[in-house]
Amino acid sequence: MGFYSSIIVPRLIRHAMAAERLLPLRRQVAQGAVGRVVEIGIGAGANLPWYGREVTEVDGFDTARFLLEQARRTSTWLPFPVRLFEQSAEHLPLRDSSVDTVVVTWSLCSIADPLATLREVRRVLTPGGSLRFAEHGLAAQPGIANWQRRLTPIWRRIAGGCRLDQRADRLLERAGFAIERLESGYLVPGPRLFTYHYVGVARP
Repeated sequence: MGFYSSIIVPRLIRHAMAAERLLPLRRQVAQGAVGRVVEIGIGAGANLPWYGREVTEVDGFDTARFLLEQARRTSTWLPFPVRLFEQSAEHLPLRDSSVDTVVVTWSLCSIADPLATLREVRRVLTPGGSLRFAEHGLAAQPGIANWQRRLTPIWRRIAGGCRLDQRADRLLERAGFAIERLESGYLVPGPRLFTYHYVGVARP
């Protein structure tokens, strides 16, 4: 990894993910988690303070050491244990059907193989478990969507692999999930290229 991708990008991500405009979606996703939780792309741990009393433990996965160090500091005062793994999520070191809730927020866009990750999520979720998600992605309006497709190759190079033209709902369906609840639209303020969101709950 070069200086930009290993040093600069994680700091930019921490700053972007701390934005107050994301809090309503972050709380909506995290507060519904129960039992043993796996968080994919845990980053600096911005979701950790929003988990409720029903959460018994959290396993967090991320490839950025700098961000995991921030998450570790946050986790020290939480009422449940937090284990952090510096690795990608395409191969989770967890047993089949051992997790009650998986949370992923603003991470599927930059995972190298999001489909493989979601299939791993299905493997580790209990039959009654849930995947709770908030992801930005491809807009419904053709004009905005066309610009997202054009800009994605450039944006990926400067934003840690992030895609602007991905649809979380279609990814979930391809991975075998049933979407139980979905809200989509411009759910946070800001430029329309970046603010079209998919937020919801899916079941394995």
